[in-house]
Amino acid sequence: MLANTVYSQLNADPIYYFRHVDVRVDNGVAHLSGYVWSTDAIYQARKIAMKVPGITGVSTNELQLERNGRDNGPAR
Repeated sequence: MLANTVYSQLNADPIYYFRHVDVRVDNGVAHLSGYVWSTDAIYQARKIAMKVPGITGVSTNELQLERNGRDNGPAR
C-alpha cells in the first residue's frame, strides 16, 4: 500500500520527526496531515513523499505547525 510506504519513508528520515504525520493516498496523491515542528520539515516531507514510486503529487494543506506545544493552525 502506497500510504504505508510513504509513512515508512518519512519515519526513516534521520533529521526530522514525522511520527505525528498521517498519510492517505488518493489516485497517486499523498495527503499528509497531522503536525510537524518547522516549515523545513514540511518541505522535507514533500520531498520524501515525491520520491516514492507511484506518488504523483503531495498535499500538505492538512499539516499543521506546532511550536512550543501550541497549535498555530494549518501550515501554509
